[in-house]
Amino acid sequence: MSLKATIVILGILWSFQATLGIRFVIDREECFSHKADYEGDTLHVSFVVIKSDSQWHFNEDGVDLVIHGPTGEQIHDFREQISAKHDFVVQKKGVYRFCFTNKSPYHETIDFDVQLGHFAYYDQHAKDEHFTPLMEQISKLEEALYNIQFEQHWLEAQTDRQAIVNENMSKRAVHKALFESFALIGASCLQIYLLRRLFERKLGMSRV
Repeated sequence: MSLKATIVILGILWSFQATLGIRFVIDREECFSHKADYEGDTLHVSFVVIKSDSQWHFNEDGVDLVIHGPTGEQIHDFREQISAKHDFVVQKKGVYRFCFTNKSPYHETIDFDVQLGHFAYYDQHAKDEHFTPLMEQISKLEEALYNIQFEQHWLEAQTDRQAIVNENMSKRAVHKALFESFALIGASCLQIYLLRRLFERKLGMSRV
């Protein structure tokens, strides 16, 4: 393979992914930004509400996410979502803002991921007809690998959330069983006490 082809391939592999992945705790509102330098690139967005800060409460109402473009226009919004994915083509280069709003009285932990797909090959306008089919195949392979990585991160966040839900349900089940056991023991003790008092009263009346 020639030096030119090697440089183009490395350019594709190097510049395809610009990633923002973060797990954070939200009180009321949090905003993040991500810069897109080229029009026509694809922005992939995903988030999962992992857990609530209350052991006895697990929020099923979700959070709001609003995506704003470089000039402040609204690109997309999610309302009261526990998890969501979205992708869109960059129409204007610049800074895109992602603002979360939590309406729950509890702090929520959110896994947030933004990935930007860009191929340097398209900017170089390679003219060699022998390289064009190869570059197209490499681009498709890179996109497929990127999609696998994005889906893997999404599934990991979903798995973390489900593990926490299961753990909370197990704890609630144990606490409920303990409460019911103590309540049953207390009711049994109360019945024994009342029966003893009843027999004592009857015994006292019979002696009279």
